[in-house]
Amino acid sequence: MKFLAHFGKYMLMLKGMLSKPENPKLYWKEFMHQCSEIGIGSLGIVSIISVFMGAVSTLQTAYQISNPLISKVIIAQIVRDTVILEFSPTLVCIVLAGVVGSKIASELGNMRVSEQIDALEIMGINSKTYLILPKILAAITTIPLLVILSMVLGIVGGRLTGTLAGIISAETFDSGLMENFVPYNVTFALMKAYTFSFIISSVPAYYGYHVKGGSLEIGRNSTTSVVVSCITILLADYVLAAILL
Repeated sequence: MKFLAHFGKYMLMLKGMLSKPENPKLYWKEFMHQCSEIGIGSLGIVSIISVFMGAVSTLQTAYQISNPLISKVIIAQIVRDTVILEFSPTLVCIVLAGVVGSKIASELGNMRVSEQIDALEIMGINSKTYLILPKILAAITTIPLLVILSMVLGIVGGRLTGTLAGIISAETFDSGLMENFVPYNVTFALMKAYTFSFIISSVPAYYGYHVKGGSLEIGRNSTTSVVVSCITILLADYVLAAILL
């Protein structure tokens, strides 16, 4: 019953934020601010994770393929497919759920506790539309771009590690990248990215918006929002893979 109550309040929050903006210019400014906070703010951690993710994939794949009869082209293919299908969209979004999600929950929770949200409502501003909608739209806009960047950096990291460690030549790696490539894998990864970005932004927004109490509850709700977001991402990952693959 508690799950149904939370789900009902979550759906009502999403319904409540879909209203006509009072001042489109003000909403556009908030949207661009959130794009900067979510996109540019997460650029460093995404880049570092992606490069090392591709590097480790190359090393572990080469370690497992010890048979000299197996072509080293397979290394590039495995790194390419694992980075595109799973590592970049899922692993990066789980990290962003902690980085971005906790920030959204803490920000809205602090505004709720300090009664800033109540002040917006008194002034006739739909707080759900003004505070939550720009965050969700910014996440849907920037996180898929971060996932695309993660794919590129993951493959580049795998290529550099393979060549520098003497595991595979650059020409062989490039040949493996193009061999048996399925463009639908990129489409599927972007579908996951858009789905996960909505989860990353909306779930923490719900927990932050509905904080009750003081600073202690803000921390608890922020932690809960990250845990729920990660579990929901993994569940959505399984559902999307079962339906679309």
